[in-house]
Amino acid sequence: MQASGLAPSVAANPLRQQAARGGARGAARAPVLVRAAGPPPAWPGRVIVPENIPQRDGPKKFSLLGSTGSIGTQTLDIVEENPDKFAVTALAAGGNLELLAEQIRKFQPALVSVRDGSKIAELKEMIKGAPRQPEFVFGEDGICAVAAHAEADACVTGIVGCAGLRPTVAAIESGKDICLANKETLIAGGPFVLPLAKKHGVHILPADSEHSALFQCLQGMPEGGMRRIILTASGGAFRDWPVEKLPSVTVADALKHPNWSMGKKITVDSATLMNKGLEVIEAHYLYGASYDNIEIVIHPQSIIHSMIETADSSVLAQMGWPDMRLPILYTMSWPERVLCSEQTWPRLDFIKMGDLTFRQPDHAKYPSMKVAYAAGRAGGTMTGVMSAANEQAVEMFLEEKISYLDIVRVVEECCAAHRAELVEAPTLEEIVHYDQWARRHVAERVNKGVAMAA
Repeated sequence: MQASGLAPSVAANPLRQQAARGGARGAARAPVLVRAAGPPPAWPGRVIVPENIPQRDGPKKFSLLGSTGSIGTQTLDIVEENPDKFAVTALAAGGNLELLAEQIRKFQPALVSVRDGSKIAELKEMIKGAPRQPEFVFGEDGICAVAAHAEADACVTGIVGCAGLRPTVAAIESGKDICLANKETLIAGGPFVLPLAKKHGVHILPADSEHSALFQCLQGMPEGGMRRIILTASGGAFRDWPVEKLPSVTVADALKHPNWSMGKKITVDSATLMNKGLEVIEAHYLYGASYDNIEIVIHPQSIIHSMIETADSSVLAQMGWPDMRLPILYTMSWPERVLCSEQTWPRLDFIKMGDLTFRQPDHAKYPSMKVAYAAGRAGGTMTGVMSAANEQAVEMFLEEKISYLDIVRVVEECCAAHRAELVEAPTLEEIVHYDQWARRHVAERVNKGVAMAA
């Protein structure tokens, strides 16, 4: 895929047509021949640690989006282990009512949102006798209410996909720091979210292990000190498979991650290495590095979570056992550190760890890298389109509607189809519009059998 450097024409873009008919706004958004400057990075090449840490009368309070998912349950494990430091004041979940009811009884939130409002009566019945009966809301408005809850100091965003974008915006507009575990917030929403966070003085604190590693390495970095970002990748389920064997991959094969315990979607993304491609784009938005200065290296042991090369060629690395709880914990405690139990948080044993090895990623095995870098360089709505197309393709792979190798093919085709309508500085509405367009495009192409040609 070759990304165009030119802005799209108004004629090619339905939302821009509507804006043009609106008069002044349309005139202000006229196409330009040179790409506009990108949004301000969350942490431009360095992380400045606050000198004065505010003292709290009680635990730090969080709203949690996606409480019954992988990120949500691990967040609540941390809260349960550290009740003197953390509390949850609002929860948003999908359809797992049994687990949500258990969480309500244990953590006693003031506000709870569910996807389907018709399930609220059933959920109320399930928590009869709980010490605290929360207020219930539902749907997207409900999630946004949870994100912006008045009692919360920060919001943990654990909802997968673009569904987490509007609630994250609601949290930012309410002045909540963001414990970011939702990739789409930056990959799709970066051009809109980053200026908004800057406007409201909100910290974007990354919960991905790789970006948490970079965040930690950049603390104390002088201005201009960052030279290169090196993202480590496990290589996923097929790092030791020959390329010739990939056409025979099954869903069960793709879900066998060698190191990490994660949800199905991210595990498949790890297999294709699309997760690393997405992280390249996140690294650009978070830390302001150019795409030429962001590299991927395969590190099978997953002990070094990522590295920063400094201007003088020194390399700083953050290390630890592969455990997602640690980066989640650090987003919650930053800029402080929490003393953890050795029983539940095993300390890194260098003798037990053994050798650390590295290898160059194979572009024939991982074609997603080329697609992701091209989308990142195109910028604007292209990154969100790529992410949404990938999410739809992975879902259809898990449903066995397409093959493993079809995933990247349909994503690349969708990005090529979007090129003529690329919006360089999108509004939130345009970001959501093209996210939905990409999902429909992939589904329609797959259902017609068009996108599966090798």
